[in-house]
Amino acid sequence: MKVILSLITLLTASPTFAADKTIVRGTDHFELVYEMTLPKLTANGTLWIPLARADAFQKFEARAITSPVPWHKTRDAAHQNEILVFKPTPADSGKRIRIRYQVTRKEKQAHAEAGNAARHLKAEKLVPLNPRFTAIAKRITAKTEGDRARGKVLYDHVLAHMRYDKTGKGWGRGDALHACDARTGNCTDYHAYFIALCRAAKIPARFAIGFTIPADRNAGAISGYHCWAEFFANDTNDTKGKWVPVDISEADKHPELAAYYFGHHPANRLELSRGRDIAVTPAPKSGPFNYFFGPHLEVKGKQVPVKATFEFKRLPTKK
Repeated sequence: MKVILSLITLLTASPTFAADKTIVRGTDHFELVYEMTLPKLTANGTLWIPLARADAFQKFEARAITSPVPWHKTRDAAHQNEILVFKPTPADSGKRIRIRYQVTRKEKQAHAEAGNAARHLKAEKLVPLNPRFTAIAKRITAKTEGDRARGKVLYDHVLAHMRYDKTGKGWGRGDALHACDARTGNCTDYHAYFIALCRAAKIPARFAIGFTIPADRNAGAISGYHCWAEFFANDTNDTKGKWVPVDISEADKHPELAAYYFGHHPANRLELSRGRDIAVTPAPKSGPFNYFFGPHLEVKGKQVPVKATFEFKRLPTKK
């Protein structure tokens, strides 16, 4: 989709940028269009797409779905992600599905949230609880007391232990054991390893995925997903009973922001879904989603690639 910005929009879009021009502090206001083109279909299929939901940090002025294919909305039971389910037929080959968001997003800091944090101590398929992670977490946190402080030394360990590198095999799956051994990977791998160590130290931790909205320009394409994590601190006055945001892969890419990314997620983001091993109904033949950025299309029980593009434009800051 070609995005055309008016001169007025360019002049009035004025979020608060950090000095390094990669993060937006305070509040950001933008439009994002997530567009998919269906491939040639030889039989009826099922298509799953995550739908971003509002929360205390992201609000929608618009959340519009344009589709020639019938759809319905569902939720996964464990994480309450909203998911769109489409039933395309061969007659829908080449047709486009478009989701348009207009978003006001706030910078995220430590925050309270309703729900049972302890459920985020459970193992996941690629984020296991095992003696190895328990031993690593125990060694790293042995001289540290308090959830926030222990979270910080685990954050520092992952930051020092890993290097951002998307070459070779095994990266990008969020496999905590692979990340620990390979010591390289992308955002999914950094945060899988961090979450595994937190849980081994009896600190609830969780995963989220979505988009980073570029801070150095006001419109254009977004190349793909980004993910991050939060852990639950229940011991100090400023974080008692609160989720603390972290982004270790961005801290590695921008060392000058390492202190910022412990305790903050910038405003130039859109969260699409939370959690791992996401089980939905109807269920894909491939099983629960490892993580869910989508789109996921199956025809005759086999996954079929879907072309997707992501475009944004920054909107005038609301008074």
